[in-house]
Amino acid sequence: MLEFENLTTSLDQGVITITISRENKLNALNIATIAELKRAVQSIYDDPQVKAAIITGAGSKAFVAGADISEIAKLAVGSAQEFAENGQQVFAMIENCPKPIVAAVNGFALGGGCELAMACHIRIALNTAKFGQPEVSLGLVPGYGGTQRLPALIGKARALELILTGDIISAQQALNFGLVNYLVDAPEELITLCKQVLNKIMCKAPLAVGMVIECVNAAYDPERDGYQIEASRFAQCCSTKDFIEGTAAFKEKRNPNFQGI
Repeated sequence: MLEFENLTTSLDQGVITITISRENKLNALNIATIAELKRAVQSIYDDPQVKAAIITGAGSKAFVAGADISEIAKLAVGSAQEFAENGQQVFAMIENCPKPIVAAVNGFALGGGCELAMACHIRIALNTAKFGQPEVSLGLVPGYGGTQRLPALIGKARALELILTGDIISAQQALNFGLVNYLVDAPEELITLCKQVLNKIMCKAPLAVGMVIECVNAAYDPERDGYQIEASRFAQCCSTKDFIEGTAAFKEKRNPNFQGI
């Protein structure tokens, strides 16, 4: 496994858990952590042993409480553009990863933390977690994709209200809005449920799973024709051995043995 200063990673039965480990800073995302997160996410793409991923935060208070204010305060126009674009690039890698990535939100998910959770394919949260995009309170706008992903997840009107007011919402409100898929009551249940969801996905055909992620993301990309991509990927699936195995297993009333080919 890769070594990091601000992250820890562990691999268990094909699922890599990436933990943001800056507990004394409420796991705030500084430039170094974003760079390490990029390396960790690239390993999800590259490592054939990794079938899926969980991203979470260290400790009991925060998933990620935002970007590191001490660094943001020093930004000028040029460096701020680079700062935002670097984060957007890493979060796009997460969003477009062909392997499923779940955010295990164990506490505050504010600013960059909310944006990180939204970049993941599925969000599961502790019922005491909090979500928000409070950047306007600092004289800023969200910089890591919050203005784009939040409307896609909860609708334009609610997203505008949350971003414009900077309000912080409860996990239950996040669930009601569709920002979160599931809530759990106890910290020990959080990773367990994440793995249960991922295990259901990992039983399916890996190539098809990756293509589903691509097709759904295309629905929110104005430069791509989602319907055309869907038709193309449907056709591609029909050329795979997993398709042959899946249809054979269905006819033979048995569980398929997908190989990702």
